[in-house]
Amino acid sequence: MIFSDVVGQADVKRHLVEMVNHNRLSHALLFTGKEGRGGLALAVALAQYVVCERTTGASSDGGLFEAAMPAAIPSDACGVCSACKKASAFVHPDIHFSYPVIPKKAGDKPLSTDFISEWREFLKTHPYGNTYDWLQFIGAENKQGNITAHECSDIIRKLNLKSFESQYKILIMWMPEYLGTEGNKLLKLIEEPPPGTLFLFVTENESLLLPTIVSRTQLIRIPPLGADDIERELVKKGLAAEQAVQVAAVSDGSYRESLQLMQHAGEDWQSYLREWLNAIVKSALSVQVRWIEDMSSLGRERQKQFLRYFNHLLGLAVRLRVMGDQALKISEPERDFANRLNKMTGIEQQEAMMQELDNAAYYIERNANPKMLFHALTIKLHHIITGKSLILTI
Repeated sequence: MIFSDVVGQADVKRHLVEMVNHNRLSHALLFTGKEGRGGLALAVALAQYVVCERTTGASSDGGLFEAAMPAAIPSDACGVCSACKKASAFVHPDIHFSYPVIPKKAGDKPLSTDFISEWREFLKTHPYGNTYDWLQFIGAENKQGNITAHECSDIIRKLNLKSFESQYKILIMWMPEYLGTEGNKLLKLIEEPPPGTLFLFVTENESLLLPTIVSRTQLIRIPPLGADDIERELVKKGLAAEQAVQVAAVSDGSYRESLQLMQHAGEDWQSYLREWLNAIVKSALSVQVRWIEDMSSLGRERQKQFLRYFNHLLGLAVRLRVMGDQALKISEPERDFANRLNKMTGIEQQEAMMQELDNAAYYIERNANPKMLFHALTIKLHHIITGKSLILTI
């Protein structure tokens, strides 16, 4: 994987290349950002850039950390040299991977290499996947993945060996939050690594890491993807431009989320929303009950998409109120709906509704009963819209 394969993140890519070019690359980087933003893809692309024979991998003038680099370095790996071909297939002998795994049988002390074939296939097909995707990919079902003390010992062993082909030995550790206190075994290695060693940690939740590991790394923060970047990728995958705009707008900067939403991009969420709001405003109980039954039958992912779409329209309504009717580039149906929301509710009500929708999406992800959840949410929105005090909680 090269940088041009990574969706968006132009500023981060440029920053990484400049750090290499100006000899400011730390021996330990921590890529931190929520799922779907491309942290793993960026780490893999950086590793290939480092070993590429036509960029830093071809240099004999010192190393990444101590000597001057060549005057002109390409902005991306070539993708065609022997090192790039191996890196792209995830078989380069100097690029090592570590990730959460499960025992294959009771009593095993699992290593990442036990699942290396599955990992290579996962990277090829799900480079923006999350931990849940990976554990399901290897058939973990309800088992908890871990990066064990046994794995840490294996990392120490591998990184103390001489490199095979490149000047550098690279460890990409995905989801180091699964280390727990076992990560203390790696502290000395991270602080005093063998020459030419590069650690690339990729986390979705920096707060769960051992502070002693975070303090030894250089942070690379991964921002949400721009809607335009996601939209372009979805169009490349064959999604109609209008649907791509809608999906990108509600993906919350996550390419993984947009791929999930793409599967239901043809849904007419405005019709669902219009029926629901009319039933809430008119206190039409029978219509509310029927709507809740219908929504409860859609499945968790579609329910989350509906809530995100409603939140998206509320956000548009707030921006239209603040920035003016012609300031935003949005479709006419969405503009009309957002303006109707502004006539029906004030900005404080809209903010309260957005908070309740966020809470509902959170509970759906944790398998809340959908009928109870949407029934409670219907009552809450009724109280918010009609200006009554809110007394119900989930």
